[in-house]
Amino acid sequence: MAEEKFEELQQQFDKNQADSSVTQHDEDEYGASSITLLEGLEAVRKRPGMYIGSTGPRGLHHLVWEIVDNAIDEALAGFCTHIEVEILPGNEICVTDNGRGIPVGIHKKTGKSALEAVYTVLHAGGKFDGKSYKVSGGLHGVGASVVNALSEHLRVEVHRDGKKYEQEYVRGKPQYLVREIGETQNHGTKVRFKPDALIFEETQTFDWETLRTRLQQSAFLNRGLKISLADHRDPDKPREVTYCYEGGIREYVQYLNKSKTPIHLPIIYCSGSIDNIEVEIAMQYTEDYNSNVHSFINNIFTPEGGTHEEGFKLALTRVLNNYGKSANILRKEEAFNGDDVREGLTAIIACRHPNPQFEGQTKAKLGNTEVRRIASQILSEGLDTFLKEHPTDAKNIVEKSILASRARLAAKKAREATRRKSPLEALGMAAKLSDCRVKDPSLAEIYLVEGESAGGSARQGRDSYFQAILPLRGKVLNVEKARLDRALGNKEIITMIQAFGTGISEEFNINNLRYHKIIIMTDADVDGAHIRTLLLTFFYRFLKPLITGGYIYVAQPPLYKVSYGKRVEYAYTDEEQQKILDSFPKGARPAIQRYKGLGEMNPEQLWETTMDPKARTLLQVSLSDAIEADATFSMLMGDDVEPRREFIEENAVYVENLDI
Repeated sequence: MAEEKFEELQQQFDKNQADSSVTQHDEDEYGASSITLLEGLEAVRKRPGMYIGSTGPRGLHHLVWEIVDNAIDEALAGFCTHIEVEILPGNEICVTDNGRGIPVGIHKKTGKSALEAVYTVLHAGGKFDGKSYKVSGGLHGVGASVVNALSEHLRVEVHRDGKKYEQEYVRGKPQYLVREIGETQNHGTKVRFKPDALIFEETQTFDWETLRTRLQQSAFLNRGLKISLADHRDPDKPREVTYCYEGGIREYVQYLNKSKTPIHLPIIYCSGSIDNIEVEIAMQYTEDYNSNVHSFINNIFTPEGGTHEEGFKLALTRVLNNYGKSANILRKEEAFNGDDVREGLTAIIACRHPNPQFEGQTKAKLGNTEVRRIASQILSEGLDTFLKEHPTDAKNIVEKSILASRARLAAKKAREATRRKSPLEALGMAAKLSDCRVKDPSLAEIYLVEGESAGGSARQGRDSYFQAILPLRGKVLNVEKARLDRALGNKEIITMIQAFGTGISEEFNINNLRYHKIIIMTDADVDGAHIRTLLLTFFYRFLKPLITGGYIYVAQPPLYKVSYGKRVEYAYTDEEQQKILDSFPKGARPAIQRYKGLGEMNPEQLWETTMDPKARTLLQVSLSDAIEADATFSMLMGDDVEPRREFIEENAVYVENLDI
């Protein structure tokens, strides 16, 4: 009936169009002829960023996630137990699963094999009827076809119903019909593809660590699912890892806390299903001061949280307040807020929903309102039971929250000192900050410079219209080991907060940021690297929106000055230095100066090598994987020595230019 009604309306529309007088338009006017129809997968190749975010490294690896996520959906449906990912010579990817195998029968609407529809038609898949997959990460049905469209070539092999089938594509176009190629006792799907260099111009090289980290995360989130990764690009140095976690997210929390000291050994775990919506939570408190709450929906990381995370936080605050008072640990007039009860907490919230709704195409935040109530109810019941069954652990948790509450009140007083009324007021900042003249934050940039010597050169060499200079004396406090109240006792930290203008903690407001480029400029030696790491730790722990917003940069000063006669060149790496030396006439003996500090450069040299927007190189600090970044900061900057020693031993072989 619906189709007949549509056809009737369409015919009436066509008749009305024919009966009406049509005004002729110039060809330049916007009319029906201006509309371009992109057939098949042309739209994907025309605008790849709309489908995979970018054509840089992140978009390249996104192709792998799309295929792997399809295999994980088979695991969620209960049909897949092992996923194998291989990096092949030439940077091809092969993903094999032992799921049901994509259907190969003829699709009524297209008249072609369902397999071909999955790989050549956008929004074609088995995730829309709600029957084939109860829950799914890939909800839009564009994953496989997008990967196909952006691949130089792709081959898919299906093992199903005792038969083997295959089809190959070149830049999204089938080279032949789906064909049977033999018999098999196996079942599943094997996809092999090579990203198209015409699309991914920046790089086609897959990063082992990026793939390994994400696949390990997927194994944690899918209890009992085995995921393997193998790298066959270098026959002399093959690499292979396999992950399978019977403990699921409990083992995930344990893994994230390996560099931390827990205050209770049993990991708090609770799970439940209400109205076909499953929620699973694992959590553990440590002696750290930072909160690490990570949420997922159908295996999709939701960095901006959403209703599942909101329900968790509401219940956590309520249950700990109630328990603290009922156990006479917390005075009646005292009350925790959310920050108090999350200090030192590592938590994983995994939700599975048959119809998740996201706020925005990026799937960064869950929007289903009913999940807030369900997550809150499941945590309330599970956490209340844990606290009653483990009174000693419960007391430790509540007392840690009490200390956090007192530190919060102390930090509130300390923050008063960081409020900045004008660029040059308070705490001697006028003597430190050499501000710029421009008032538009989008044009302004501030250099955080190591020491007064380099600060002097930077002041003289800068363009004072848009470049501000803030010299830092000594090393900034390692905030990985400090609460906010102690951090605000550090003069260098207070000075930076005042200069940026955003405030900190609950007073933070990104709209008040005075410089849209905050540039860390330190010496090219070990001390400089240490100061840079301390600053990045501070930004990550207390001013993370500056990183996620893309406001933090690292300057790249040259390592060498090479001069011969009137010719002067700068080299930023050993390789660049060698190329410059090779370009001189045979027999020439140019002078080489190795810069160890910014203060060794005169203002003109500093400007033309490191500060001139036309010539400088800036590295923008990004946050591609918040969970892994958090674990790395804890490992490198925390109190536990053993994980840091293991990291150094594993990576020492890759160190270059260590300044001894």
